[in-house]
Amino acid sequence: MQTVEIYTSPLCGYCHAAKRLLTEKGVSFAEFDVAADPARRQEMTTRAPGSRTVPQIFIGDTHVGGYDDMAALERDGKLDPLLAG
Repeated sequence: MQTVEIYTSPLCGYCHAAKRLLTEKGVSFAEFDVAADPARRQEMTTRAPGSRTVPQIFIGDTHVGGYDDMAALERDGKLDPLLAG
């Protein structure tokens, strides 16, 4: 199972949806709150150049993007293989 990291903020509905999808799949993840820790926001924008919105999701070394991107992978049957590594 790949390591999953997600950059979030507390009031973000898409962040909650992304975490819910991962939880429903039984996937554990590390969550970084960019609202509480500005250094994490800088880290996020460095890892995902041009991405300023949350969530930003990383599976292993792969930058998945936001919730819509992860949901599209799930619909296309590509999320589970990515998670499996």
